Amino acid sequence: MKIAIVCYPTFGGSGVVATELGIELANRGHEIHFITYRQPVRLALLNSNVHYHEVNVPEYPLFHYQPYELALSSKLVDMVKLYKIELLHVHYAIPHAYAGYMAKQMLKDEGIILPMVTTLHGTDITLVGNHPFYKTAVCFSINKSDVVTSVSQSLKDDTHKLFNIKKDIHVIPNFIELNKLRNETSISCHRSVMAKTDERIITHISNFRKVKRIPDVIQIFNKIQQKIPAKLMMVGDGPEKAQAEQLCYDLEIQNKVIFFGNSNEIDKILSYSDLFLLPSETESFGLAALEAMAWSVPVISSNSGGLPEVNFPGQSGFLSNVGDINEMAENALKILSNNETLAAFKVNALEVAKQFDIKNILPLYEDLYKKALQNSL
Repeated sequence: MKIAIVCYPTFGGSGVVATELGIELANRGHEIHFITYRQPVRLALLNSNVHYHEVNVPEYPLFHYQPYELALSSKLVDMVKLYKIELLHVHYAIPHAYAGYMAKQMLKDEGIILPMVTTLHGTDITLVGNHPFYKTAVCFSINKSDVVTSVSQSLKDDTHKLFNIKKDIHVIPNFIELNKLRNETSISCHRSVMAKTDERIITHISNFRKVKRIPDVIQIFNKIQQKIPAKLMMVGDGPEKAQAEQLCYDLEIQNKVIFFGNSNEIDKILSYSDLFLLPSETESFGLAALEAMAWSVPVISSNSGGLPEVNFPGQSGFLSNVGDINEMAENALKILSNNETLAAFKVNALEVAKQFDIKNILPLYEDLYKKALQNSL
């Protein structure tokens, strides 16, 4: 198949998922065309089946805000005609599904039928999409998609609560690749850079927005380090970072916390980690938790949104109510205080993660692509 993928080319989960999906589809022989305003972060153009087309938005004094949707839909039409693209897969309802629908209509006038698959990732539904300014357009775009998927049952339920959706929504969870090289010798040699031999390494990775409850991460770690030697790795950047740094100074634990900012070495950091903290207000799925589990890192998380669908209590970690930092710290200590218990949780975390391997998830998308193409005939 010749498939166009539209996504945000950023560090965010939806962009990463879309990019990894496209790369794996290309590895399976499909011709993939990424169409966006910048090359996706994780996209390396080293595959003859992978193509990238940049959307340029001309700047005109007339426009207070540059019309990206217009430029994107026009680019989609041009690329579909030029490369004979058969199917469009957009990630994020707005603006991508909206621009995709406009492209479909323009192509239809020229006798070209382009099926569109829309994947819902979270904030496009629960936050941005539910805003009164956008809600009507988001609902319209979803209903006009040929196939709709969501990354969790929780997000599917939220979508039906917030919008009058007439389409069936297929739940296809996010995924990870378990074929990445894990050089254990390298890992053991470099762990000492971040922590002493007797210190547990605890990690948090996010975009440091309020919904991630960054102060809870710091407070949970503070309770842990009062009981056992530990270091906290804070990976990411965002509006809550400065406050988090100040809180570490207030608690006098600044020498036990490392702030990395955005990093391209997430896999290496996770490979050293003993525990992952994700006490979010909500998560549509919890991709960061899954990536940690893929590196045999158990997870302490809230029980909100899609997290119970990926973090299995007593196996890959524990779930607690949002804001219950005392229970989260207690559960963390249950895992970390005993070497044998920690080792067992590490093994189980990886076993749970294997269920979400891309080789198990990708055929679900391929089946939907085929159905969309068949229905368009």
